[in-house]
Amino acid sequence: MPTAIGSYEERTRRPAGAASERTRVLTTRSVPPDESLEYWHDAVFDTLVGMEIAAEGPAYDATLRTDRLGDLRITTVEADPGRVHRGPRFIARGDGREVFVAVQGTGRARVEQDGRATELLPGDIGFFETRRPFRTTFPDRFRMKIFAIPRPLLMLSEADVRQLTGRAVHPGDGLPALLGPLLERLADTSASYTTPMAERLSESVIDLVAATAADQLGADPAELPGADGVLLTRVRTYIRWHLSDPGLTPSVIARAHGISVRCLHRLFEGEGTTVCRWIRDLRLGECRRELAARPPGPVSLGEVARRWGFTGAAGFGKAFRSSFGLSPTDWLDRVRADGPPC
Repeated sequence: MPTAIGSYEERTRRPAGAASERTRVLTTRSVPPDESLEYWHDAVFDTLVGMEIAAEGPAYDATLRTDRLGDLRITTVEADPGRVHRGPRFIARGDGREVFVAVQGTGRARVEQDGRATELLPGDIGFFETRRPFRTTFPDRFRMKIFAIPRPLLMLSEADVRQLTGRAVHPGDGLPALLGPLLERLADTSASYTTPMAERLSESVIDLVAATAADQLGADPAELPGADGVLLTRVRTYIRWHLSDPGLTPSVIARAHGISVRCLHRLFEGEGTTVCRWIRDLRLGECRRELAARPPGPVSLGEVARRWGFTGAAGFGKAFRSSFGLSPTDWLDRVRADGPPC
């Protein structure tokens, strides 16, 4: 018979095992086998949300790793077969402030939420609403990567999220084919990025998740213009990933996406800008963010400029003055005197 942990009422202890402030690794192997389920229950509550957990037998082998990537909390779970149930008594605790977007790595997950049931196979993406009950059964040992996204950043109504739950998003083509592998890779590498890069990647990922959700919901073409909307999202993500490359030109971007330069320019004309201006503005924004975060003292403008794709201090200074009306040095002096602008 399954052994369920049903006595979890007021336990709020934090399991030991943090690897660093940004990365935590928790494993049932750190406690005696007869305490593993209780420990795992605490670990899941502490890292994700409160859930009832059931497994075959008292010994349970499971590990989770959690990292931060900007506004995203990323948790990779590897565990024995089992069942989880997020019921009303856990929801009442008020820990459902995020929407979970999960990628099934290995094994299977049978998901039930909002009156629907589906099975996630390796590579599939699933949306979980943490404000409402759900059940998930893992018939085999599995690995799942879970991205917890703050609800306001996803910009989806409760009704929209309700339409996404209990469904499997298959990575066949379109946005899911781009999103799934990206989430898989980021979950494995998230701890390696510097803070500015992590924040930038987080924004890109959330944008891509939101676009994928809109695509799955059949959003109004005016909000997500079909193939052009998918292509534009892919191009923007590509640009963000390659922003530090000074050779990032319209022809390089167009070739990477199998389109003409003219088609690329047309995509950005619909956004009221040009591809070159969009790249320049992104680079200037990253340079400003890095400069403002530097401690007082001399700053190598050329070093910062080259890190974000400018060829040197002269070109960076010219672009900066054209956009903000001040040289980078004068702007930095003002920031240090008055604080960053709102």
